[in-house]
Amino acid sequence: MSDPQITLTLAVASLAGLAMLIVAALNGWRGWLQLKSQELRLASEPAPTPSAGARIEIADLKERIRKLEAIAAGVDL
Repeated sequence: MSDPQITLTLAVASLAGLAMLIVAALNGWRGWLQLKSQELRLASEPAPTPSAGARIEIADLKERIRKLEAIAAGVDL
């Protein structure tokens, strides 16, 4: 292992591997920052209120689910 060419090759390969790891970590960090930025932007926007028609439809679906659960439980409505 005293051959300088082997030592130099190992050093260059190690440096290249370290550089690839650093680039991958930097890309991950930038992606995480972009995700958090989008989350903050979405959190600052007010949530849209559902329309009356949508609320009625949801209430109807809840009632139908309640009836189906009663039928499954054997309860006579």
